[in-house]
Amino acid sequence: MAEKDIIAMTQKELKRLYIIKQILERKLKQIEAAELLDLSSRQIRRIVKKVGEEREKGIIHRLRGQPSHRRLPERIKNKVIALYRKNTKDLGRR
Repeated sequence: MAEKDIIAMTQKELKRLYIIKQILERKLKQIEAAELLDLSSRQIRRIVKKVGEEREKGIIHRLRGQPSHRRLPERIKNKVIALYRKNTKDLGRR
């Protein structure tokens, strides 16, 4: 990864990265990290492996930026908005 690459992370991901780096530097044990992060030791091993392979990028959730699988189809969303506007057009007016 080049020095100029920018990786956006949430506070939760930053905390995870800090703790995982502590494991990699042998300052913290995996079981202790699991307790700190409220994860299983298996999840910690998986994250450590990913960070070892991909560095900081390995901590970021893979589905970030992807649309939800539970989202409503666009036509239903538009229909709901149209009904709402039709039925509430005089709300708040006197």
